[in-house]
Amino acid sequence: METIRNYLETMFARLPNTFEVQKAKDELWQMMEDKYTELIEDKKTENEAVGIVISEFGNLDELAEELGISSFVIQENRKTAGGFRSVTLAEVKDYLHDRTRSAYAVALGVFLCIVSVCGYLLNFGWSWRIRNVLAACFMFLAISAAVGLFLYSNYIMGKWKFLRAGVCSVDFATAEYVHNQRENFRVTCSMMVTIGVILCILSVLPVVIVSSLFGWNGGFGVFLMLVFIGIGVFLFVAAGNVSAGFATILSLNKRGTVGGSFVPSQKLVTYKNETVSQVMSVYWQTVTCIYLSWSFLSFDWHITWVVWVIAALVKLIIKAL
Repeated sequence: METIRNYLETMFARLPNTFEVQKAKDELWQMMEDKYTELIEDKKTENEAVGIVISEFGNLDELAEELGISSFVIQENRKTAGGFRSVTLAEVKDYLHDRTRSAYAVALGVFLCIVSVCGYLLNFGWSWRIRNVLAACFMFLAISAAVGLFLYSNYIMGKWKFLRAGVCSVDFATAEYVHNQRENFRVTCSMMVTIGVILCILSVLPVVIVSSLFGWNGGFGVFLMLVFIGIGVFLFVAAGNVSAGFATILSLNKRGTVGGSFVPSQKLVTYKNETVSQVMSVYWQTVTCIYLSWSFLSFDWHITWVVWVIAALVKLIIKAL
């Protein structure tokens, strides 16, 4: 029966989630269930019964008028006349795997950009000329590696552009799989974000401690602070991008359709405003740039950390709105 249920949900996935459509789906499910029970009582095997039920009730275009939803079916067929693609479970698994690799590549690239200036903050007793040369080499190597990671991320995600460019959807079983994977990752994501926030808040402590105990010491305290911030932002970016992968798949079933309510987490997939959605996709990267720019321009490291607290509050407000 699970196979029939999945097939039924997929049949109605692209139709609007209205009372009439839900009523028609319930009626068709009842007919399928009755037919399946009848076939099992007639000594048919489970596979045979499923095949007969799907062949008899599996064409929604033929049943639409009888179910009273012909107008919805015709309207949806017109919308997808230019092309429609159902993304398979195997493709979704490949996408999530590539998205995870991309997430950690981007996160590592951002980390390298943040710590790329650390060479200028350390003093091992070398002359200023040697120190500046080594610091410049480290900075360019770190930035080059970061750019390479960004390009690698774009390369591995390039084949998935069709998910946003075309008309795609996923079936009920696939949506349920992605929902379960997202729920399994939720605890890990929360831990990553929590640790990231703690590291960013505590990043000012190395400056205070090193300055108090050893004086300025060539900026070693600032070096440790940037490492703390880099690790924190790494965790933010990695967690956010992995979570965005689940959201991308679930958002293929559009809001307001039956498929758009397959699983509870689909209610939280995207922001209603597309502009806000695009802005929030780079939210923490932007906050990081603001934090570093303000800090290096003012050198008020003991104050600028409040940017992270404000940013967290602003994100909660935007999400609520």
